Amino acid sequence: MKNSENTNFFERVYEVVKQIPHGRVTSYGAIAKFLGAARSARMVGWAMNASHSMEDVPAHRVVNRRGLLTGKFHFDGTNLMQQLLENEGIKVADNQIIDFEKVFWNPEELNN
Repeated sequence: MKNSENTNFFERVYEVVKQIPHGRVTSYGAIAKFLGAARSARMVGWAMNASHSMEDVPAHRVVNRRGLLTGKFHFDGTNLMQQLLENEGIKVADNQIIDFEKVFWNPEELNN
């Protein structure tokens, strides 16, 4: 992808992430699929990594497809991602969301 295409894709990712409800999470792959780029989960991860200076993008609500906090090392402090999720009532143990299926938000809900 060209740099301008990356920027455009990242902006589209941010718009989806801003819609994730408080107390819910989604996955990199679910966002990629929603954006019509099902094989671009890694690009969604790069967008999340690049978003940490943007306070209006709740990157902590994006995890891997199994509910693992794979992006936690990109947050200041080793437990910030977990703390932010727990502040929203999401339970985390061993870097994994408890009851992931119950708190999972599918971006496809935006089309309903």
